Amino acid sequence: MSNFRVIGIDLGKSTFHLIAHDYAGREVLRKKLTRPRLIQFLSIQEPTIIAMEACGGCHWLARKCESYGHQVKLIPAQYVKPYVKTHKNDFIDADAIAEAAMRPSMRFTSPKSETAQVATVIRRIRSGYIKERTACMNRIGSILLEFGMSFPRGHAHMKKLFQWLADKGEPIPLTLMVELQELHEYYKHLNELIKKQDKKLQLLLNENPLMQLLQSIPGVGPMTAACCLSNVGNASDFKNGRNFAAWIGLVPFQYSTGGKTRMLGISKRGNKELRELFVDAARVIVSRPETSERYFGHWLTELRMRKPFNVAVVALANKLARIAWSAMTSQKAFELRI
Repeated sequence: MSNFRVIGIDLGKSTFHLIAHDYAGREVLRKKLTRPRLIQFLSIQEPTIIAMEACGGCHWLARKCESYGHQVKLIPAQYVKPYVKTHKNDFIDADAIAEAAMRPSMRFTSPKSETAQVATVIRRIRSGYIKERTACMNRIGSILLEFGMSFPRGHAHMKKLFQWLADKGEPIPLTLMVELQELHEYYKHLNELIKKQDKKLQLLLNENPLMQLLQSIPGVGPMTAACCLSNVGNASDFKNGRNFAAWIGLVPFQYSTGGKTRMLGISKRGNKELRELFVDAARVIVSRPETSERYFGHWLTELRMRKPFNVAVVALANKLARIAWSAMTSQKAFELRI
C-alpha cells in the first residue's frame, strides 16, 4: 500500500512541483519534475489521489493519471487560494492543493474527455474568425466613411457592398476600389471558414446522444448544445440545476451581513460564453410572446408583465440552464407543458 494519501501538483509549462501528504496530513514528499519525468514518476506509483487546479493542461494530465489507476481531483483555483500559507511559491501552491483536496466540503471538476477538448478548440477558433470578420466589416465601413459614404451595418448589406456603391453613384478612386475588393474577398473567406468550423462541430458531436436532447429545449441550437457538452465534463458535478445556473453566473449576487439579506444583479461568474448563449436563447423566446406561452405556460407571460424585458430574459435564461442540466443528468428530452 502506498504511503501517499494525496499528491498535489502545481502545473507549469515545462516544470511541475509535487507535494505528497500521508494519511496523517504530513508532508512526506517534495519534488520538482519536468514533464517526461512527471509522467514516469506517476506511472510507477501505486494508485492514489492526484489533486490539481482546474486550469490549462489539467485535463490531458488527468486522463494520463486515470490511465495509471489514480483518482484525479480537479479543484477550481479560487477554492485553493484560502489554503495558501504565508508567501506564495510553487511548492506552497502544491501543498495548498493537496490540503484543499482532502476537505470534505470541497467542490471538484470532472476531467474533460478528448472529444470535449477538441470541441472547445473548434469553438475558440470559430470565435476568433467571427472577431476577425467583425473587424473586417468595421474596417470597410470606416474606410467608406473617410470618403463621405455612411455604409449601413449588417451582413445583408455587406454581401451587396459593390451594388450599394454603384447605386450611390459616388466617384471612387480605382486604387481604393482594389483595396475594398481585397477586404471583401477576405470577408467572404472568413464566412467560409466559420461555416467549416460549424460543420466540424456538428460532425464531432452528432454521435453524442445528449446533443439532440439539448436541442429539444426551446431556443437551444447546435452551438449552445455544443458549448454545454464541451464545457461540462460531467453534469453530475452539480448537485442540482440551480448550482449549474450559479456556475454559469445567472443567479443573483448575494451580499448579506448583519442578518440583512441583500441581493444584487446576476453574479456573471463562471462560463461567459455559455451565459451569453443562454441569454440570447431567452431573448429570442421572450421577444416572441405568441409562441413563448406554448413552451412555458402563463409563467413567462405574467413575468413579462411584471418585470422589465431584460429581467425577464435573464430569469428565463436561468430556467433554460436548469432545464439543460436536467436533460444532461436524466437524459430525457424537454417536454411541452400542456
